Amino acid sequence: MTSSPARSSPNLALSAPLPDLAAWVALFARAEIPVLGETADKLELLRANEDAADANNLGEMIASDPLMSLKVLAHVAHQRATHRSARLQTDAETVIAALVLMGITPFFREFGPQPIVEDKLAAQPWALQGLQRVLRRAERASRLALGFAVHRLDPDAPVIHSAALLHDFAEMLLWVHAPELAQEIRKRQMADRQLRSAEVQRAVLNIELSDLEQALMAEWHLPELLQHITDDKRAHDPQVRCVNLAVRLARHTADGWDDEAIPDDVSEIAELLNLSTEATLTLLHEFD
Repeated sequence: MTSSPARSSPNLALSAPLPDLAAWVALFARAEIPVLGETADKLELLRANEDAADANNLGEMIASDPLMSLKVLAHVAHQRATHRSARLQTDAETVIAALVLMGITPFFREFGPQPIVEDKLAAQPWALQGLQRVLRRAERASRLALGFAVHRLDPDAPVIHSAALLHDFAEMLLWVHAPELAQEIRKRQMADRQLRSAEVQRAVLNIELSDLEQALMAEWHLPELLQHITDDKRAHDPQVRCVNLAVRLARHTADGWDDEAIPDDVSEIAELLNLSTEATLTLLHEFD
């Protein structure tokens, strides 16, 4: 049976790289995915008053946590792939859609009290800080990507939002389960700003995280459209560009708007949105 991250497996504590992509996929495919403490607390409050929960308010809360979002989407995709429910024959490309397909009571039955990432990384505060940095970047990227998609009148705007939120989930899992390796990547990039992410990832991990993400999404049977939009190798697809440019800008502006790569980002975003550079900058600050 295909594995699902909604089911816990033994905690990992990886300090040395695995040899290849297949080994990374095999390890992470069943790894426990802890969620933010705030998410876990809110879920328990809603569990105690289930009648007050609906797909919209529960989905919006979950969608603020990329790790919990990943668990829900992967769980529903796994159910659909194994044909356990006639209701799950439609792809769930957003958390709200997944909750509508599952139903609120089945959701709370399947997702009990959640493991908490702050507890897992309590002895490694530097790792928690690294993860939080990626989570903040994902939230900003999802907001920017949604703004780009709405401006372009893209009917898949909610899926583009989900794709941007999940775009860096492999990096999040790395901070959770192999924080020393994640820290080594960050140290090398901080020491050399010209170093490409893919290059340093291959040097430290023997893989690129984008390849791991695509392989895990396929392993978990996540919706084809979600896989497509998060695939950076489809660089000329406008929906992929929405996500890619949002992720890039969120990364480059994480510490302010003075990174030397930002003018190129803005130029490409202006082209995507069919706007002048000045109008694009104004719009970006509104989105942000």
